[in-house]
Amino acid sequence: MLALAVPAAVVVAPGFIGPEPPAAAPATPAWQLPPAALSARQGLSPLTDSAPAPLPEAVTAQLDSLLKSDGDGSFTGLVQDALTGNVLYDRGGSENRVPASNMKLFTAVAALRALGPDHRFSTRVVAGSDATKVVLTGGGDVLLSAGESAPDQVMGHAGLASLAAATVAALQANGTTGELSVLVDDSLFSGPALNPAWADGDVAAGEAAPLYPLALNSARYNPAVTTGPRPQDSAVTAAEAFAGQLKAAGAAAGLTVAAGVGRSAAPGTVNGATVQLAEVQSATVAEQVGLMLESSDNYLAEVLGRMAAAAAGAPASNDGATAAVRAQLAELGIATPAMRFADVSGLAMGNQASARQLADVVRAITTGTDRRLRAALDGFPVAALSGTLDARYEDASTSRGAGLVRAKTGTLNSVIALSGYVVDADGRLLVFSFIGNGLTPGAAGNREAVDRAASALAACGCR
Repeated sequence: MLALAVPAAVVVAPGFIGPEPPAAAPATPAWQLPPAALSARQGLSPLTDSAPAPLPEAVTAQLDSLLKSDGDGSFTGLVQDALTGNVLYDRGGSENRVPASNMKLFTAVAALRALGPDHRFSTRVVAGSDATKVVLTGGGDVLLSAGESAPDQVMGHAGLASLAAATVAALQANGTTGELSVLVDDSLFSGPALNPAWADGDVAAGEAAPLYPLALNSARYNPAVTTGPRPQDSAVTAAEAFAGQLKAAGAAAGLTVAAGVGRSAAPGTVNGATVQLAEVQSATVAEQVGLMLESSDNYLAEVLGRMAAAAAGAPASNDGATAAVRAQLAELGIATPAMRFADVSGLAMGNQASARQLADVVRAITTGTDRRLRAALDGFPVAALSGTLDARYEDASTSRGAGLVRAKTGTLNSVIALSGYVVDADGRLLVFSFIGNGLTPGAAGNREAVDRAASALAACGCR
């Protein structure tokens, strides 16, 4: 990563290279630093309009020769100057297209606006309807671990072993002994747990799974294995893991745990209030949004959409999530009437959005007035360095963008999309979105087309 920071400075300031030993080059601008050194709260400042802007005709000449489909289909695209909003390139930029996982940019904005970057989700244990029952209650954290809480991590920030230990301490304080039954309350979400708009093959491959308001490892059996089948009832899977931890933690306290878990019909109350025994809290929404964008996690995206709906007082369902995302985009000033939402992760082929809408969202994140959206910056994959771009931009046709292009990827069988931002060779911040639809499945040249286009912007003087 640090090796690429030096070429970044060379691209931005070529005049400092010469045959004589040069004077010390200026510090690499904040927006060009490797992702570990970039603070989302720092944002992209300082940016000024003194850097020369590319000429639209020069940008068009560059990109039209690069955005060519490999086989069937075609590309649309839009490039804007981030500070002024001036359009520098427009090839069908207002046409509706299937955006694939670029939909997650809309969901990121909605979650940050509706919930706030610093919000955390709580997973609680409450007393059951009698002293022999405890109820594990889902509050939207699907990044739980089975072990101890890891405060420096996003995945596993809250751990069920820590929750079990705190539960045992509370039960001891209440004088509870004997056998306990573990129930799970997953009533926060409503509607179908599995979106009928998702292809059966995608679900079978583990691209998605039934949605619940609590899960281990973003509904994965192993956080290190991000492909293959997922638990089909993540709430019960989490409750079973909690029951195991409770059994281990409670042994010395005279507590045993009955085999199996059930669903809660009614938690216990005292004077009409639920009795909470213990609680763990998730990583922040900002951190979860970052993970969702960087790894393109469909499950996490769908949960964040539902939690945005719940924050607005709407049902935490698929319909509630899509409505919440649309509403937040409209409040941000992005035209939404022509958009179509089948989900909020981009897995469904029924989604429709334009390159202009995606570029507008990236512009809102990078230079807009709503500072909450800056929290999404850390999640943008960096070309050849991180996330879903870590293995791209490695050949001669795209290497100019390595370490410089920061963009959300999108891939379905016949769809390629890339939306993000780059600072060009003159220090001008550009935002872009390229979307290919109807493409020949598996044609490598389609992905290369969008990568070449983004790399051309990184190297652009374009005058």
